[in-house]
Amino acid sequence: MTGRPGRVLRRLPVLLWLLVLWVVLWASLSWVVVLGGLVVGAVAVAAFPMPEVGSRARPRPLRLLQLAARMPGDLVVSAVRVGWAAVRQGPRVPAAVVEVPLASDSDLLVTATAVLTTVSPGSLVLEIDRARGQLYVHVLPVAGPRAVEDGRRMVRANERAVVLALGPRSEVRAVARALHAERERRGSRGTNREGSP
Repeated sequence: MTGRPGRVLRRLPVLLWLLVLWVVLWASLSWVVVLGGLVVGAVAVAAFPMPEVGSRARPRPLRLLQLAARMPGDLVVSAVRVGWAAVRQGPRVPAAVVEVPLASDSDLLVTATAVLTTVSPGSLVLEIDRARGQLYVHVLPVAGPRAVEDGRRMVRANERAVVLALGPRSEVRAVARALHAERERRGSRGTNREGSP
């Protein structure tokens, strides 16, 4: 759909999302709150038009449900791990900044990956380097090189889940190639260790 009606319809999901946030912040479904949210959302959408990033998204309901179902467990595991490290080591919990190469090139998918990573206790995205396709993530606790690699794997798993839930076929293929390359690297490292004297 082109022209003004098409632009309005393409902005409708943003307006609905802003309305949901407004209602959640006010913790009320009264008509005053809903009407106020619609007015504020409409003004925000009209005054600050966002670039269209959703045109490449291909939502897959089953994958979205899997992603939503996975999140609570991941959050609990991360919170327990960080809490236990804080109890054992106090303010001196070891941390690291991990550079993670991204397989996806979509602004929407990179942002979703960064948000999913940041909401998990113990990880915080410090920088998104779009030119180099890298995320810089502060991770804790980090007991050694293996924990750094675990942090990297966690970000890649988040990216994979986001791409499978929302990405176009080209992005799904890119993530599958990156996953295959990672498995081959792990396999070759295991073979080298077994072959070493």
